Amino acid sequence: MYKQFLRYTMPIVLLCGLAACTVGPDFRRDHMKIPDQWTEKVWKKPATAEQIAQATNDMKRWWEQFHDPLLNHLVEEAINNNYDLKTAGQRILSAQALRDKNAASWYPQLDGSAGYGYQTTSYTTSQTIAQNGNANNAAIRRYGATFSWQIDAFGQIRRMVQSQEEAVKVSIEERRSILLTMLSQLANNYVTLRNMQLRLRIADENVAIAQYVYNLAQKQYLEGTGTTLSTAQAQAELEAQRASREPIKTSITQITHAIDVLIGQVPGTTEALLKEEKPQPDLPPYPPSIPSIALANRPDVRMAERQYAMATANIGVAVSQLYPQFSIDMSAMPTTSFTSQMANIASLVSSSFINMSIPGLHGGRLSAQVKGAQADAEAARLQYRQTILNALKEVEDVIAAWGDDSEHVELLHKSKLSSQLALERAQKLYKAGLTGYLDVLTSQRTATTAANAEAVAILDRFQDAVNLFTALGAGWQGVDITKTELPVTLEQQNIWAKAIKQ
Repeated sequence: MYKQFLRYTMPIVLLCGLAACTVGPDFRRDHMKIPDQWTEKVWKKPATAEQIAQATNDMKRWWEQFHDPLLNHLVEEAINNNYDLKTAGQRILSAQALRDKNAASWYPQLDGSAGYGYQTTSYTTSQTIAQNGNANNAAIRRYGATFSWQIDAFGQIRRMVQSQEEAVKVSIEERRSILLTMLSQLANNYVTLRNMQLRLRIADENVAIAQYVYNLAQKQYLEGTGTTLSTAQAQAELEAQRASREPIKTSITQITHAIDVLIGQVPGTTEALLKEEKPQPDLPPYPPSIPSIALANRPDVRMAERQYAMATANIGVAVSQLYPQFSIDMSAMPTTSFTSQMANIASLVSSSFINMSIPGLHGGRLSAQVKGAQADAEAARLQYRQTILNALKEVEDVIAAWGDDSEHVELLHKSKLSSQLALERAQKLYKAGLTGYLDVLTSQRTATTAANAEAVAILDRFQDAVNLFTALGAGWQGVDITKTELPVTLEQQNIWAKAIKQ
């Protein structure tokens, strides 16, 4: 009896021991040399570790550094209601479900069956059924169970689960990337909206100036000191300044529509609220950082690394196809019959097998799968490196723009003040009859150009701040991975699914 027990159990023990073997390479992080500091500088002295740590913590909710309550409210609405973000959350749940499905192959599979029916047997004589027949009727009951277990002898299931686990992480980083893109678009649209309102105010001021000059030209004409040419030129300039307001108003409306879509609302929902002119937001201070922290925070870099890990696990899946596969199958099917003569007949059919499947001739298909998986993994590693380079370039570009645009705003502000002073003097000279209208027109256009140029430069400064926060990978750290509900809840599933969590 003992020998018979060993004969049946030893193969199972050996197979379980083989399950500790996992073929294929394990993932190892690819180390790429990166600089310790950014090449572009905003501060003359390097930031201290404390300053970097404080800035990194503050950037978790960087939009609050603009000190604009409405912007904060819009961000919260977008986080909760943006449909692209919700869709990405569902992709995470889908990837997790597929991972759990693959992981279920590790465990034995047990299924039950049952049946009840009737069986009738009729005897015939000369191909004619007897009128009173001697039919034997039987009621048959069948029930049984089947058991199967795939032994993960060479780690095929393990590598599949590893690959899908990395796919889950990829979907998480993809959602974070979508979140940062959404935050960037929302903040950029908001600061652009406020800047367009500033430009509309500048346009209104230019209309008022043009109206004043036109009234002055008309007055001089009526007094005999002016000409019809000056009056016509002044009127043309007035109409041009009035016309310049309309494209700005259109842009403001379109921006409100874009913001509505980002927060998951029908375009026009918040138009009235957003069109209320408010002060410009505060400009956030420069956030000191270092390349290693930026790369560790950027979702695109993190996602590229997880894709490399997933591709590495897929090599193991392909290699495992070259090795034998083992499984255990068992079944038991008792059958009970009750005949019309009340006879009770019982039977039991059972079976148990240890199966082994060995790869044979496949024309090089299995080896080609391994080569393809290796090439995919190498491509993922190279793409990871390219993503790092792109990330470093993006940050360096924004830092360079931050410093240059700061100086640009200062110079344009001085230009605006000088052009406004020149316009005031030209108006006084024209009113006194000491200069012609052409000088006034030239000064007015110069002042208009300078004011608009300063407004554009101010917008560039705000967008530099938003773009730098985004390039540094900030903003996702304080947001939950998923805020979503499945269409069918656990309570709505069938009772068996809830009971045994199939």
